Parts: sequence; C-alpha cells; structure tokens
Amino acid sequence: MEEKPTRVLACGDVGGQLNAVFSRVQSIQKKAGQFDLLLCVGEFFGTTPEAEAEWQLYKTGAKKAPIHTYVLGAASQETAKKFPGADGCELAENITYLGRRGVFTGVSGLQIAYVSGREAPQEPAPAHCYTAKDLTALVAPLTSSSKFRGVDILLTSQWPRGVWHYANNPEVNTKFCGSSSVANLADKLKPRYHFAALEGAHYERLPYRNHLILQENAQHVSRFIALATVNNPAKKKYLYAFNIVPMKSMDPTEMVKQPQDVTENPYRRVPKDKTETLKTGFSVAEEEEPAPQFFFDLSKSQGGGHRGRGRKRHLDGDGRGRERQHDGDGHQQPRRHPQPTGPCWFCLASPQVEKHLVISIGSHCYLALAKGGLTPHHVLILPIGHYQSVVELSSEVVEEMEKYKSALTSFYKSKGERCVVFERNYRSQHLQLQVVPVPLDRCTTDDIKDAFTVQAQEQQMELMEIPQHTELKQIAPPGTPYFYVEFDSGEKLFYRIRKNFPLQFGREVLASEALLNIPTRADWKECKQSREEEEASCQRLRDDFKPYDFAWED
Repeated sequence: MEEKPTRVLACGDVGGQLNAVFSRVQSIQKKAGQFDLLLCVGEFFGTTPEAEAEWQLYKTGAKKAPIHTYVLGAASQETAKKFPGADGCELAENITYLGRRGVFTGVSGLQIAYVSGREAPQEPAPAHCYTAKDLTALVAPLTSSSKFRGVDILLTSQWPRGVWHYANNPEVNTKFCGSSSVANLADKLKPRYHFAALEGAHYERLPYRNHLILQENAQHVSRFIALATVNNPAKKKYLYAFNIVPMKSMDPTEMVKQPQDVTENPYRRVPKDKTETLKTGFSVAEEEEPAPQFFFDLSKSQGGGHRGRGRKRHLDGDGRGRERQHDGDGHQQPRRHPQPTGPCWFCLASPQVEKHLVISIGSHCYLALAKGGLTPHHVLILPIGHYQSVVELSSEVVEEMEKYKSALTSFYKSKGERCVVFERNYRSQHLQLQVVPVPLDRCTTDDIKDAFTVQAQEQQMELMEIPQHTELKQIAPPGTPYFYVEFDSGEKLFYRIRKNFPLQFGREVLASEALLNIPTRADWKECKQSREEEEASCQRLRDDFKPYDFAWED
C-alpha cells in the first residue's frame, strides 16, 4: 500500500506576528484540510511590546497554536533571551523549539535536519549563532552511514551562498547574501526541500540535481525555497504548502526521477578562470540576465521580433490574417500562419470561426468574446495560426499573447477586477487561453488559488505550483495534456492530465460559491445567447476595450 504523504506548511520570519500566521494557517486548513506540521525558519519572535503581548497569550495557554509548530532559535541578540538554551524544548502548547542544531524525525519517518541562527563571526559564539563544530556534529553521524542518501527537509535561517548559480536570480543583493557554510551543509545533506528566511524575499529556485550525469548514480533532486516575512507589505509569499512521502518509504526509482527543469548543483560550481571573480568583482552567474518571468524567453535574439507602427495587419477576404514583411530587396512578402489539417472552429482563416465574436486582431493573435461566458468580460486569447497549446507557440506569438494579457489586466483593473487565466490542453485542437475577470471586492488572489487547489484535491488531482521563472514547456513537452492556471500575482498552478479530466474544471472553480457564486453558469452550453445578443455584447466590449487595444496603434 502506498505511504500516505505528510502534509507540511513552511513559514518565513514570523517576527512575533503569531496571530497573523496562525489565522492564515486556520484559513488554509478550513479550505484544504488539516496539515500535519508547521515549520518556521528565520526569526520566530518579535521585539515590540505588541509581539510580547501576543506571545504571552500563547505562553500562558490563553491561546493555542492550531497546528504542531516547530521553530528555529534566535537569529539576533535581541530575541536570544526567548530561548532557554541550545537544546530544544516546548515553548508553549503545540509550539516546540527544535534547538541550535540537530535532526528531528517525525512519526512517519520524515527526517528534518536543522540549524538555528547565523554563522558565528568568531569563537566563543554568541547565543544566536552556530559554529563549524555545530555543523560537523550535525553532518558526521548522518553521512557516516553507507545507507545515507540525504534528508527529507533542511531548515536553516540563513540562505546558502550561491544557491542562485545556474538558475533564476532572486530579488536580493547576491553580493552579500547567504552563508558558504550553509551551502556546504546543503551540499552534504542533499535535502529534498531546503527552507530559509531572513532576507525578506520569496525565492523558489529551480530544482537541482545531486549527482554528476554519466559519472555518478542518479540521485533525488533538491528544491530550495526562501520565504518572506509574515504580513510583509509587498505581499511576498511567506507560507509554502507541500505533501511529502518520507524518503525511507519511497520506491528508489520513483525518488530519483528528474523533472524537466532540473539544473546542475549550484554548490559544485567551478569557475572557468580563477581570476574571473577578481576581474569582475562578482561571479559570471551574477552577470547573466535574470531568467524571463513568463512561459518562454521573449528576447528579440530568440526570434521575437518587435511589432512597430510600420507593420500593418491585413485581413484577406476569407478572414485569413497575414503579415507584410520586407524581403532583402525591399519587396513585401506575406508570411503565412500555421494552418490546420482539417476544419477548426478557432483558426481565424477558417469558415467555421464565428467572426462576430472577434474583439481585436493582432499580427499573431486575436481576442474574442467567450461563447456562453461566465461574465460579460470573459474573453479568449487565441493564436491566428493553428497551434494546439501554449508550449507549441513560436516566440513572436507568445510575445503578442503577453501584450494582450497585459492590455486585459489594465482594462479589468479599470473596472475593479482582477483576471484569472487558464488553459486546458486536453480534448481541444486549437489553443484557447481563457481570461476571466473576478471583482476585487469578491475575493483575494489567495482565495482563488485556494479554491483551485481544494477543488482539485476533491477530484483526486494535485495541482503543482510552477516556480516563477520556469517555462511551461520545460514541464510539459509538446503533446502533453495539461491544465494550467495563472493568477494576477504571477503565481501559476499546473496539472499533468493522466485521464478523465473534467472539461469544465476551470469554469466550475470560478463559478463556485467561494468565488463568483454563479454555479449555474459552470457549463458554457447553459449560458448561450442568441446571435443578436452576442453581437451586441461584443460591440459593447469592443468599444470599452478600445483605449487598451494596442492593435489600433498600427
């Protein structure tokens, strides 16, 4: 029988805001069910009188943490007095201090290694610091066993130095961020998940491998996640939820599977030239451009040409979109869009397409009113040429799709709405990017995200969070059936469809009581309008959207 996964929440610097974090945890548990434990990295306690008053309520038992909570020790002199010593202990009911360093093994066999505080600048170490001896005492007993493959989770307050090499860049000053000792520790312990805080930033690194390809046996990948401070004004992510089956219970072949977006190990990076750091003052990895924020690299060097005012769109008599481009001799050459092999309802050139629903036509994409839409502003972004999914698009089509998304975001914002974008690449032959506005006063982005997660779980599906800089095509090669949803925060959830996916899933979640509360509109066939009503709705939306429509500029 398959091992039941442990459900874990990880949290960044609480900073004494216990009511805020526990209230958020309760809200998550109400929607997504009970979690087994909460792991807090960074500074758990605050230094203000308000933080002290909150803590007293939990310390005296007037309030109780709603989940088994495990915290790291102090990361500053000011909070060190809150902890009785280097050894772990219970601080209040359901709140346990793990200790300065050690290994905690849960009842399921989940192995959690941890180091509290900051690296000591000198000996003797202050109470809020760890030393090289602490790290050796932690690592030696684990790695001395011939059976050691790694730990399930590593908790440190400090970031590992250089974790960003080979990957997406974090929003921190990489010249001064992190500890080399923590990097060395992470390299030796090979955690499947490594959490850290203290930098006030949220950063999910692409997974990295723990072996050299073709030189060592395959090993599991590691994921590093840094979390922000609780209730930070920029609304950066401070809570991370995940399910994990302990390593000791996993099938070895399952455990060493490598995801599409895996990178080299950042801690084993060897400079090509020993003088490179001296010459530049920072490493080559820090000189590189940050990874793009969206699906693909949209840089001009990758073929994403700029649509300037000089380029005109032409619509042939049969509705076929065409671009005029100059060849080397200055003659205009029409560039044809990809064509379907058979009839298609969504290719703009197709006789089947319902052109009265078209709102805007660009060079590569067009915007159409959704048939039987959830709301009057529910639209589709579609490629003019025949593409089945986002992962098959050329960079220039993606570039224009992004422009439409951006224009719609501004348009909805002017109406007091935020947009949710989703795609179902399953039992569909032409890409349809559904864009649905949700009134800002109805629910938060987190509410929408939670609703998708919970409804997926109810249908035995697990939506995976895509790291911010990961391209969709890295996770889903062309031909892979999938469902994908993106929120206005930039967060994205992905599900690889195995079989029997509910076709109306995206609409059902948005129409649910928790969100738009229009359950009768979950199926588009139940919301059909007459042709006259559709034409009138489309004309209203076309006029309304016109100030935001970049296609009118050309």
